[in-house]
Amino acid sequence: MKLIIQIPCYNEAESLPETLVALPRQIDGIDTIEILIIDDGSKDNTSDVARRFGVHHIVRHRTNRGLAAAFQSGINKALAEGADIIVNTDADNQYEGRDICKLVAPVLAGEADIVVGDRGVRDNAHFGPFKRLLQMFGSATVKRLSNTHITDAVSGFRAISRAAAQKINITSSFSYTTEMLIQAGRKRMAIVSVPIRTNGAIRPSRLFKSVPQFITNTGATMIRAYAMYNPLKVFVLAGGALFLLGVMPIIRFLWFS
Repeated sequence: MKLIIQIPCYNEAESLPETLVALPRQIDGIDTIEILIIDDGSKDNTSDVARRFGVHHIVRHRTNRGLAAAFQSGINKALAEGADIIVNTDADNQYEGRDICKLVAPVLAGEADIVVGDRGVRDNAHFGPFKRLLQMFGSATVKRLSNTHITDAVSGFRAISRAAAQKINITSSFSYTTEMLIQAGRKRMAIVSVPIRTNGAIRPSRLFKSVPQFITNTGATMIRAYAMYNPLKVFVLAGGALFLLGVMPIIRFLWFS
């Protein structure tokens, strides 16, 4: 049983060592653990740091293609290297590496295709009030769109079985988290959450520059992913809304004529 831990990176030379050191080297039920770095066009020496710390696999994008593309490149490489389970974590050490054993346990037991690490957003001391509210609202929306019961939809700390990884194809240019859940939910995969620990943020997010940008991009990703699996419902609703807008002036004219 081979586990590959993949870490998407963009200019993470400073934080990557701490993240790598915290990763487990042995887990019950796992024969081999390998580490994969996806260097998404970093301008620093992220790849060199990864090599010095003995990372087994490095995928490098010539230019920065974004987190979603880095995630998908990692999945493709991990599958090519024979991974039976793939764990995705962040390079900034947000997630506690020792909790990887919690993530893989349901997959090893045959109870889940995908496991999402639940950061306990409601009570997490590292989240401010507004971030908690935003995360909770987003997760509730994804739960409805994906028909799943995941309570932390944008958590990037995930374990994926080989079979599930082969069925996931991320097309978003922003982030993989919500699209992956909508795809998996609509494909009837078994998805569970496990509580995990987090570390304090060491820098602002590099995924987005502002909260409005995050909301806009995440919303567009969710709509696109949902439309892919429910096109009739989405286009009927959109068409109905446009029809109502178009017919309102006619109704007004007829009413007052």
